[in-house]
Amino acid sequence: MVIALVVLLVLSSIGLIVAVLLQSGRSAGLSGAIAGAGESIFGKKKGMDELFAKLTAVLAGIFLLSSLVLVMLTK
Repeated sequence: MVIALVVLLVLSSIGLIVAVLLQSGRSAGLSGAIAGAGESIFGKKKGMDELFAKLTAVLAGIFLLSSLVLVMLTK
């Protein structure tokens, strides 16, 4: 059980890092010269920003719950 939670925690943390890095920034910063990595991979699609925002929220929830349950089980 603990090993499965650790694997879930690691996968959700890696997914969370990737989802955050693929998002474009809220402020264009330097006239949009620095864009999110998602724009270079997927192009400028408004739907992709919404998808990455939802994916970030889901992965953050999974990360939070799995870390809380893991702490409760190890005490």
